[in-house]
Formats: sequence, C-alpha cells, structure tokens
Amino acid sequence: MNLRKRKKGAVEVHTSALNDIMFFLLLFFLLASAVVNPRVVKLLLPKSDSGQQSTAKKAVTVSIDENLNYFVDKKPTNIEQLQPVIEAYQKIAPDLTIILYVAKSVPAENIMKAYDVANKLKLKLVLAVDPKK
Repeated sequence: MNLRKRKKGAVEVHTSALNDIMFFLLLFFLLASAVVNPRVVKLLLPKSDSGQQSTAKKAVTVSIDENLNYFVDKKPTNIEQLQPVIEAYQKIAPDLTIILYVAKSVPAENIMKAYDVANKLKLKLVLAVDPKK
C-alpha cells in the first residue's frame, strides 16, 4: 500500500492570447457599427449603372415608401410637415444635404414634392440608388 501523497502540478491559464482576440473583436465591432446607418428605412431602390455613392457629412434622410408614407430620419411625417421638420434640422446644420430614399413604385410627383422642399430651403438633395452589381 502506497501511502505517499502525490504532488499535483500547478495549473495555470495564460490569457494573453485571449486578450489579443478580444481586442480584435472589439475593434471589428466598433468599425462595423460606425459604417452602419441606422436612420434608414429599408426600401427597394432603383438601380444605377454608374454605381457611385455620395454621402455628405451633415445629412438628413428622407424616405418615401410604397404607400406614400414620408419618413425623416426614420420618423414618420406627412408631406405638409416635411418642410418644417427639415427646417429644424437646417437650424442645427446650415450646410445640410438631404438624402432621398424612394421606393421604385412611387410616382414622380411625390418625388418632386421633396425636391420642391429642398429648393425652397436652398439645400442640396441627393437621390439614393442601389448600385448595379
């Protein structure tokens, strides 16, 4: 009968490699979240042959869906309130650009109402399209 006690080895966990992995994951998610624009209403956009995207530094998104509902930065509004709402944004940033997201089935006259608001306020307006792939 062996009554001697065995010496157990010390257990160590080295976390230096885990720290590197966590840092890279944190960096990835921070960069990915900066690219995502959460103020956009999901619409099926028309295609563009040039595929060029232009974004302004100070921009407000105006969306018109298939049911002719208007949204300013994802907040529902109607056509009568579109100009006062955009004027409030213009007071914050005078060199504002409007990015217009319009569904394919929206008539041109509804698009022109948004253009008229931009012209009255002397703002730049960009029509968003889905780049052709």
